[in-house]
Amino acid sequence: MSKNSAHEVHSSGLLTKLGSYTAIMIVISSMIGSGVFKKAAPMAADVQSGGILLLCWLIAGIITFIGAITNAEIAGLIAAPGGQYVYFKEMYGKAFAFIYGWSCFSVIQSASIASIAYVFAESVNAVIPLPRLSEVAESFSILGIFFPFQSFGVKALTIFTIIFLTSANYLGVIFGGYINNLFTALKVAGIFVIIILGLTISGGSAGNITPIGQNPQAVYDSSLGLFGAMFAAMLGAFWAYDGWNNIGYLGGEIKNPKKNIPRALFTGVGIVLVIYLLINFTYMYVLPVNEIIDISSKDNTIVAVEVLRKFLGFGGAFFISILIMISTFGTTNGTILASSRIYFAMSRDKLFFKSAGNVHPKFKTPYTSLIIQGCWACLLVLSGTFDQLTDMVIFASFIFYGAGAFGVFVLRKKMKDHDRPYKVSGYPVIPMVFVIFCLTLVVVTVLQNPRDAGIGLVLVLSGIPFYLFWNKKEKSE
Repeated sequence: MSKNSAHEVHSSGLLTKLGSYTAIMIVISSMIGSGVFKKAAPMAADVQSGGILLLCWLIAGIITFIGAITNAEIAGLIAAPGGQYVYFKEMYGKAFAFIYGWSCFSVIQSASIASIAYVFAESVNAVIPLPRLSEVAESFSILGIFFPFQSFGVKALTIFTIIFLTSANYLGVIFGGYINNLFTALKVAGIFVIIILGLTISGGSAGNITPIGQNPQAVYDSSLGLFGAMFAAMLGAFWAYDGWNNIGYLGGEIKNPKKNIPRALFTGVGIVLVIYLLINFTYMYVLPVNEIIDISSKDNTIVAVEVLRKFLGFGGAFFISILIMISTFGTTNGTILASSRIYFAMSRDKLFFKSAGNVHPKFKTPYTSLIIQGCWACLLVLSGTFDQLTDMVIFASFIFYGAGAFGVFVLRKKMKDHDRPYKVSGYPVIPMVFVIFCLTLVVVTVLQNPRDAGIGLVLVLSGIPFYLFWNKKEKSE
C-alpha cells in the first residue's frame, strides 16, 4: 500500500478509492437484500388486499426517497468516515451522536447484518435442508423471549457467513467494493428475469391482485383498524428499503464525496423503488393474495421461492433460492463494509473501544472495528428470528432518520455560510413531511408492537452508561 499516491489516502488513514458507479451500487446493494423476497407475505397478512399492499410499497418508497434527498443535502455538506454519526455530532453534539452510533452497534446495523445473513442461510436451507437440533434443545428459551437454538442449522450458517464476509472486508476496501459491485449486478439482473418470466409465461392474472381497496371480510390484528394494519405492513416495506444511508459512512473512501454521495442517493433509491413495485406486482400476478397470506404462517418459507415454484417447479425454486443467496450475500457484505466505519469514527473521538480506531498497516481497513462488529452480529443471530430482528431495527432507525431530517433545519442555521453542492428541493416542506412521518411511525410502532419497540429502546438507551464512562475517561486524559 506504500505505492498509493498521497491523494488516495484520506486524513483518517483510509483509502479514497471508490468511484461514482460503486457508490450507486452500494446504495442499491444496501437496500436490495432480503426484504424484497420475503416481506410481501407478512405484509399481505397485515392488509389482506393486493391493491393496498402495493400502495404500502409505494408510500414507503416515496417516504424513503424524501428521506434520501433530505439526507443528500447533509451528505454534500459534510463528508467524513462515519456518515450519520458525524452529521449528528455537528447537529446536536457528541452525546446524541454517540447514542446514534451505539444504537447502530447494539441494534440498527448489527441486527441488519444478522437478519440479512439469516435470510441467506434460509435460502440455502430451501435448496439443501440444514440440520436441526432436537425438539427439546430448540425449545430452550431465555426469559421466554429468545430461542437461541431454534433453527440452529440456519443460524450456524448465518454466523459462518458473517465471519467470512468480515474477513473479506478485513483484506481491503477495494476487495469489498468488487464483491459489492459483482453481486449487485447479478441480483438486479436476476430480479428482472423473475419479473419478465412472471408476467409472460406464468399463466397468472391481474385479477389475483384483488381486492384493490379494503377487503370487506378483513379482520385486522390492530386496534387502529386499516390504518394500523397499513403501518404494520409498512414496517416490512421500510425494512426492504432500509440501508440507503449506508453510503454516508464511507465518506472518507469515496472520490469527490460531496457530489458523488448525493448523486448515488438519488439514483440508487429511485431505481430500487421501481424494482420493488414491479417485483411485488409480479408476485401477486402469479399467486392470489390469499395464497401469499398463507405463506406468512409457514416457518422458514420465502414468498419469492413459492412464486417461482408455482410455474417453474423445482427448477424455479432452485433459481430463486440461488438469487436470494446472491442478493443477501452481497447486501450483508455491503452493510459490513459500511457500518464498521461508524465505530471507527467513534473510536477516533474516544467514544468507543480504543482499538476500533485502528487502521491495518497493510490493508488500510478499520480491521478491529470490523472484528468487534462481527462478533456482536453473531450473538444477535442467536437472539431471535428474522422478523423480530427487523422490527427492532426499523423502530430504532426511524427515531434517528427523523432526527437526521430535522438536522437540515439545524445546519441551515449553524453552518449557513458553508458551501452546499446540493440543497433539498421543497425546503422546508419536504424535510418536515419526513420528520412528521418518522414521528408517527415510531408512535404507532410503540402502540402496535410494544414488546419489540421496548427491546429496541432498551438497546438504544443502553449506551448511556457507556457514554458517561468514555466521556469521563476522555476528559480525565
